[in-house]
Amino acid sequence: MGAGAGKVIGTFIISMLPIIELRGAIPVAFAMGLNWKIAIICAIIGNLLPIPFILLFLDVIFKFMKKHNILGNFVLWLEEKGRKNAPRVEKYGFWGLMLFVAIPLPGTGGWTGALIASVMKMSKKNSIISITLGVLLAATVFTIATYGLIGNVIG
Repeated sequence: MGAGAGKVIGTFIISMLPIIELRGAIPVAFAMGLNWKIAIICAIIGNLLPIPFILLFLDVIFKFMKKHNILGNFVLWLEEKGRKNAPRVEKYGFWGLMLFVAIPLPGTGGWTGALIASVMKMSKKNSIISITLGVLLAATVFTIATYGLIGNVIG
């Protein structure tokens, strides 16, 4: 396993992290010298991997954590964050969730989108499709911005 594999694994793992997601993974991949095609694939797969689990198990995990007072305040904070962002998504449903995930701003992304979808009790199938489209758009924007704009300025 060489340095290239480490860059791929690093990009993949960074994109799985909440808050950072692919918005952090793609610039890091660029900084490590990873080819943009490999970077975007790793970042997309890594960012999407946790989403079905969040959608399927978040309610159960949150109920368990609140019942047993395990990080109860943190769970309440996350639920409030989801409720606070829900009106932005609610008005446009599927497309609103997709755009929320795609917009490259702090606090948006696949993890928050899945949290909102879970709090809003949206269809899991539609949520996964919507979040996937949003992640694909975000990956495209970040890859073009990082490898195109930054790459041309630095390179």
